[in-house]
Amino acid sequence: MPARARPDAGQGDLFAAAPPPAAAAGDELQRLFDAGVLSELDLGFARLLVRLGGGGPALALAAALASRAVGEGHACLDLANPGPRGRLLLPAAADAPALWAPEPAAWRAALAASPAVGAPGGEPAPLLLDAAGRLYLYRYWAYEGALAAGLRRLAAQPVDVDAARLRADLARLFPADPAAADQRRAAAVAVLSRFAVISGGPGTGKTTTLARVLAALVGQHGPGLRVRLAAPTGKAAARMEEALRAATAQLAAQGEAAATLAALPQTASTLHRLLGVRPGSVRFRHGPDAPLALDLLVIDEVSMVDLPLMAKTVAALPAQARLLLLGDRDQLASVEAGSVLADIAAQAGPPPAAFAARLGAVLGEPVAAAAATTAPLAESIALLRHSFRFDARAGIGRLAAAVNTGAAADALALLEGAAAADLGWLPDGDVEAVVDAALAGYRGYLDAVRAGAPPETLFAAFAGFQVLCAQRHGALGAQGLNARIEARARRALGLPDTPWYPGRPLLVTRNDYTLGLYNGDVGIAVATADGALRVHFPAAGDGAAPRDLPLARLPEHEPVFAMTVHKSQGSEFDRVLLVLPEADSPVLSRELLYTGITRARRHVHLAATAETLARAVARPVRRASGLAARLADPSVLPAEKPPR
Repeated sequence: MPARARPDAGQGDLFAAAPPPAAAAGDELQRLFDAGVLSELDLGFARLLVRLGGGGPALALAAALASRAVGEGHACLDLANPGPRGRLLLPAAADAPALWAPEPAAWRAALAASPAVGAPGGEPAPLLLDAAGRLYLYRYWAYEGALAAGLRRLAAQPVDVDAARLRADLARLFPADPAAADQRRAAAVAVLSRFAVISGGPGTGKTTTLARVLAALVGQHGPGLRVRLAAPTGKAAARMEEALRAATAQLAAQGEAAATLAALPQTASTLHRLLGVRPGSVRFRHGPDAPLALDLLVIDEVSMVDLPLMAKTVAALPAQARLLLLGDRDQLASVEAGSVLADIAAQAGPPPAAFAARLGAVLGEPVAAAAATTAPLAESIALLRHSFRFDARAGIGRLAAAVNTGAAADALALLEGAAAADLGWLPDGDVEAVVDAALAGYRGYLDAVRAGAPPETLFAAFAGFQVLCAQRHGALGAQGLNARIEARARRALGLPDTPWYPGRPLLVTRNDYTLGLYNGDVGIAVATADGALRVHFPAAGDGAAPRDLPLARLPEHEPVFAMTVHKSQGSEFDRVLLVLPEADSPVLSRELLYTGITRARRHVHLAATAETLARAVARPVRRASGLAARLADPSVLPAEKPPR
């Protein structure tokens, strides 16, 4: 750890700049811990750094909050806004004053003087403070910089194409339909770029576009092109396979050459399996020193991919590989740290003149170029805006758009007016009314269970409806609703009150690579001829076949009549009952509400008070991150490999 001179002034003085009463670290950290703001890990990390590196209250508070920030999904701590209420860390209580963070400039000066805090370009230290006032755990600063460097390096590599052939292929692959113009342009961007992003909401045709991108690349490179498809979860991988098979069938119906169709990939993998999991280790088998054997990696549902996983994935690509990312930039970010897709998509804009000319040449039409210097990745990002699933009159599409733009009044008007047949509203937050609506939604599934239907029929019936919850705990959380719905379902089936019964649906909550089951996979208990129960699982990506297991062999799991919105990412259902808690909660956000609404294909029923709905719409997620800035500014990129 590099030696630094400590400031002469007492660090407790730093807090004098905060609104009175002044706060000082020490007992204040214990207050934050007792209030549930800090975890034992946060507290222990802060105390360890103070013991090892010195720095007093300023360092202790910053270290604890930086640890907490990563746990809450941020890549770093913004010293200007270190808490959900800005600099206010704890409001005043009857027996204690309000607790404020230090004034940012003074806090930064104190941290810069601590030997436990490094700076970009300097010696490694446990914490790193950049010029913008972002404080990182060193590992996350390295992940972020390595990812930015890797993406910029990919985007900067030239790609040679047969422009005449590409122009002909695009004209053949995409119909002469103005609604498909975004898809056609996105496909051209993907073929012309070594790194590309295609972002769009539900029904905008991301997988349709992907199938045509792959067909065009086969036309450029021949059937020997090595393509791997991946997604963050087994469920998302299975959905990717299913959607790509459907898109490939469309190509076949349009008369695409059999040789081209045969060259398209058919199976998808989880990212963890692709990289090669080492049991008991955070390191993968593939990395900079053992790159993946592929020419193109396609990753779907990128909004779910966290910063460390994406950094390790990019580091594992061979030098001449292509990378194509698919996802919806408006969805919830990953559960773990980072907002990778949103940060990358923030670079979108008109391309520079040279790329605009290339793009226009293969599209056969002029493409507007940027009037001035653009973001380095602007030419790599394509946005799909036209939804083929929801037309202008569809309630789901209009509700999602209102939420996405922060128009709470419009969202409420849609629900109150009940003008759209695909929308419903339970506005009073009554638990029993929610359970009644859930039982009505699962009626077809329970009828199939009662009739002794085979597993394939049960899965199809169960997939038609899903209860989604904003949070896990509470009466209107996934745990509480699961217990109530399951009890009512057993009674409806005439079964005793036992933990296991025919038709019990479950959600796997921990990856089991030996069994090939992953967090988010859904299984259903089915009785055998002798009355024993086995849990059946459908194919879950990686080319796996359906399988069944005895109860004793199941990985960690829980009931899944209700699941959180986070767990539903990568899935779609015909009908959704979306449940928000009556009381305010930090998890309520615009992105959560949008994600939950857009899981539904045909009908969404929202159980929420008007006040809760308005709060969620008015609260966009703002994750602290420096990735967007580092993608735009090469001077802040580190040269070292990412941590493994």
